[in-house]
Amino acid sequence: MTRPILVPILGDQLSRNLSSLEGLSASEATILMMEVWDEATYVKHHKQKIVLIFSAMRHFAEELRAEGFEVDYVRLDDAQNTGNFTGEVARAIERHAPSEVRVTESGEWRVHNAMLEWEGRFPCPVSILPDTRFIASHADFRRFAEGRKHLTMEYFYREMRRKTGLLMDGEKPTSGVWNLDSENREPPQEGLRAPPTPKFAPDAITQEVIALVGERFADHFGDLEPFGWPVTRAEALEAAEAFFARRLTLFGPYQDAMVHGSDDLYHSMLSTSLNIGLLDPLELCGRAEDEYRKGRAPLNSVEGFIRQIIGWREYVRGFYWHQMPQLAEANEMAAHRPLPEFFWTGKTDMRCLADCIRTTREDAHAHHIQRLMVLGNFCLIAGIDPQEVADWYLAVYADAFEWVELPNVAGMVLYADGGRLATKPYAASGNYINKMSNYCSGCRYKVAQKTGPNACPFNPLYWHFMDANRARLESNHRIGRIYATWDRMGAAKQREYLETAEKFLDSLEPAREGWARSN
Repeated sequence: MTRPILVPILGDQLSRNLSSLEGLSASEATILMMEVWDEATYVKHHKQKIVLIFSAMRHFAEELRAEGFEVDYVRLDDAQNTGNFTGEVARAIERHAPSEVRVTESGEWRVHNAMLEWEGRFPCPVSILPDTRFIASHADFRRFAEGRKHLTMEYFYREMRRKTGLLMDGEKPTSGVWNLDSENREPPQEGLRAPPTPKFAPDAITQEVIALVGERFADHFGDLEPFGWPVTRAEALEAAEAFFARRLTLFGPYQDAMVHGSDDLYHSMLSTSLNIGLLDPLELCGRAEDEYRKGRAPLNSVEGFIRQIIGWREYVRGFYWHQMPQLAEANEMAAHRPLPEFFWTGKTDMRCLADCIRTTREDAHAHHIQRLMVLGNFCLIAGIDPQEVADWYLAVYADAFEWVELPNVAGMVLYADGGRLATKPYAASGNYINKMSNYCSGCRYKVAQKTGPNACPFNPLYWHFMDANRARLESNHRIGRIYATWDRMGAAKQREYLETAEKFLDSLEPAREGWARSN
């Protein structure tokens, strides 16, 4: 009897076109899928994130079984579960005596290093295959990065356009312009509301997982219900079709807008399905391009959507592997203030932060400008420790895996890598939030006030940050000129800003231990 090939599939690898499955018939392989404690708790992930991944895994296992595959599925509450991937692969090898372990590489540095030890530990060969679901290989990104001081995403994005042919007319970009970002910065109009995002009622499998998570992860952050994320490819495709039909047209202009209580606006809400493997990046981009070619969506919206996927998503994945492991410890701005407690409770008088934390708690989601220019901007100019911020983002968002979360936080949000990813820190005063949202109109703080107890805290914190980091930032060609404005204020006004900022920072209550990581 032929010994099977053992194929471990991780919770973010729920794709039928996975490289470890390529060319294998059902008779040749035993699929191993594992719900393990260590992965659910190395940061204390949002309850809905755990439900999403475990439910999607269980559904994917059933789909593989329907194709005839033998699926060895280890549930979290199985009595013999060792709680980690290595232990479960070892147990599966004992059960099945495979001829080989064949696995697609992990997206996370920590898990990848564990996989590298399998060859010497297990009694059969171990093959770790590239994750071909991404457009750019690790080698592609290394070639792009070679000899560059700044790894500017725009140039990488153009290479991806050429490689895929998306929005290309021969050798030139469609319309002759690579990037239409300047057309995609509209502030919200009065009464702006988008069509609702599809929500999917939990079936019996998902309800069982919800009960499990409620029992085993009760101390984790976030609301458990209502839960409505897609957990199968069919549901994810339905969500994608709803986006293309009802939201893509206005996605571009309003992708940076923020409206109190309107959590999604025109965003696709497809990143969770992409990042766990239910959707393929090229199929989404091709579908978006088709909407433009058929005259159903404007170029600025389509280009903006495609850029987020084959540009930014591919770029941060390449950057992660190029910069690890040092990226996880990066702290160029020497920021050491603890994360405030209100990031977990949402109890703050700052209306913008309270609303972004509310949607994060309720839905395990906030869109990219909320993450960058409200939550992230605050962490940057308040000098919050990068490791604490990274733990928070990784824990609270359903689409957050370290390969995508860490470059965004350490590089884009906090400038902790010293400018390898971003060409400037994305620091802003309250004026930006006031322009791009309706948060300020109902806030206890006054965005027009620059100093004093009623001033929007973003205003004094901005200048406090710029003053504290002058030696690092004054030579930056994109923001260095701001110091001329600071100098013209005079000593008395500068002192007002700094004293107001210090009083606010002193009022922040540090988060209690145990929110992000188990004690």
